[in-house]
Amino acid sequence: MPNVKTKADKSLGKALINDRFKKRGKKKTVDNGSMLHTTEVKDGYDWGRLNLQSVTEESSFQDFLRTAELAGKEFQAEKLNIQFVNLKNNVGVLSEAERLEAEQKHKDKKTMLTIPRRPKWTEETTREDLQQMENESFLNWRRSLAFLQEDENLQMTPYEKNLDFWRQLWRVIERSDVIVQIVDARNPLLFRSEDLEKYVKEVGENKENMILINKSDFLTDNQRKIWAEYFDQQNIRVVFFSALQAKENLEAVQEEDEEEDASAALLKKVENLEGKMTKIEEDLRKVLSKEEEDSEKNSPEILSPDDLISLFQKMHKHEEKVTEGITTIGLVGYPNVGKSSTINALLTEKKVSVSSTPGKTKHFQTLFLQKDLMLCDCPGLVMPSFVLTKAEMILNGILPIDQMRDHVSPINQLCVYIPRHVLEDRYGIMIPKPTGLDDPDRPPHSEELLLAYSYNRGFMTANGQPDQSKGARYILKDFVNGKLLYAYAPPDHVQEDFHQFPERQKNLRTHIPPQEKRATRLPGTAMTEEEFDAIYFSNSAAEAYSKGRKTMPHVRPLSTASSTQSLASSVDSVQTAGKSWKGGKKEKRVKLRKQYAHLDQH
Repeated sequence: MPNVKTKADKSLGKALINDRFKKRGKKKTVDNGSMLHTTEVKDGYDWGRLNLQSVTEESSFQDFLRTAELAGKEFQAEKLNIQFVNLKNNVGVLSEAERLEAEQKHKDKKTMLTIPRRPKWTEETTREDLQQMENESFLNWRRSLAFLQEDENLQMTPYEKNLDFWRQLWRVIERSDVIVQIVDARNPLLFRSEDLEKYVKEVGENKENMILINKSDFLTDNQRKIWAEYFDQQNIRVVFFSALQAKENLEAVQEEDEEEDASAALLKKVENLEGKMTKIEEDLRKVLSKEEEDSEKNSPEILSPDDLISLFQKMHKHEEKVTEGITTIGLVGYPNVGKSSTINALLTEKKVSVSSTPGKTKHFQTLFLQKDLMLCDCPGLVMPSFVLTKAEMILNGILPIDQMRDHVSPINQLCVYIPRHVLEDRYGIMIPKPTGLDDPDRPPHSEELLLAYSYNRGFMTANGQPDQSKGARYILKDFVNGKLLYAYAPPDHVQEDFHQFPERQKNLRTHIPPQEKRATRLPGTAMTEEEFDAIYFSNSAAEAYSKGRKTMPHVRPLSTASSTQSLASSVDSVQTAGKSWKGGKKEKRVKLRKQYAHLDQH
């Protein structure tokens, strides 16, 4: 006989399971009843130690815990008022007044945005004492930035929080004669650290600073000229470069060399060399003729790798070098600005691995370009910089797109930057226009763009809806890679005049299939009048439903008069027989031939 569990047995089993497993999840509290902080857990793990991996991105909760730990404050969790955010609004985009207020705060607190300094040390300083001083200085620096964010409510880039990476920067600065900051041409000021330039002069007065504006092929000649004039006013030397363009030119030359024979290739190289010599002579004449006024001015021209190497050789004007007889160029930059690609372009072959993730290079590397010229590559560092929103960091490639948790804000900001017709031309889609009392000229919301794009690309979720998250990642990567191009203007320049978009290239669609309309309609929105009329008030001709065939080829057609008379007599005969075959219950239905036979008998 099978065992039958009683109700008491089941209750006992649940009680044992609850006693075994739920006890582990019991919340720990301290004397005042608040939750136990991780720093108070005595489990043998040093919660205050630094991670060996690059730490730039933190959740709001992690950032809160870290800030509280640095400030040495205790806290208690409280349930505050909850606000629901409407995703149909322009979430994550600042209004004009909020943007101007934030930019003014950035100017006022600009001097407080610093990088950590290496403490002063002498030959008598032990290794342990130096490490202790570095730790204290680094924590004080982090505490100052934490107070800056907390008190002033300023948005800041997720700067590098691993001291070992900053130690590498200190060593690169100490052993370099020229420090080159590599920035992205689309937003140079975001990636430039003015405090780094000050620190370079603090370490050595003879050291030089330079800004290399990479990806300059994204800018027009006029845009590069405007930036060159701006940095002239800032008294900083800048050069324009394109690692991708240099790579493409090198590959084109290599392909041509493979197709030509050795003599023709040699002749061509000689001609190219003669042409370069002629150009150098012309440039030299221009420089000599305008030496006083043009010697310190920045050129808007994009330099080739050879021109850049020549500039590096004569950039350091002092005879005294850190390494005797060798000019050392230290390269510093954010991840994803093309630092490794620039080095590879200068070396004409791949020497440094390319990655858009912070922390790819763990230690600085030294690479010789020539016997008297050496590059010193610093690990990619995300330095503290003011930004308007977190969405700006994703659009500028500072935060990895594949790890983002919120795609609504960056897509909303992208729609503000890129006009509607450019998005439609780029992706071959039609974004739903505002309806009702909404502003007809407003930028599209993220949901409007993503529904149309995801449906067009076939990105669907398991329940048959367009996959907005997947579509957002593709669009954001197009923006970061420059396929959706947007260049920021220098201060005191009108953005609309600095970067102008092309006119509409493709014809606007006038007809959208009903299925696409349903898929791209925002959830919760009502049906339009046109859709309602098309469904319920269509002008299609009404037809009576009849059983059987309308055309009978085996029946000879009658004349008009006889057919009309025959039809009328048939209708009268059927009506006299009672109800039609379609009405009534199933058992009362009678075939027409039986009814006709009944009439014939009478």
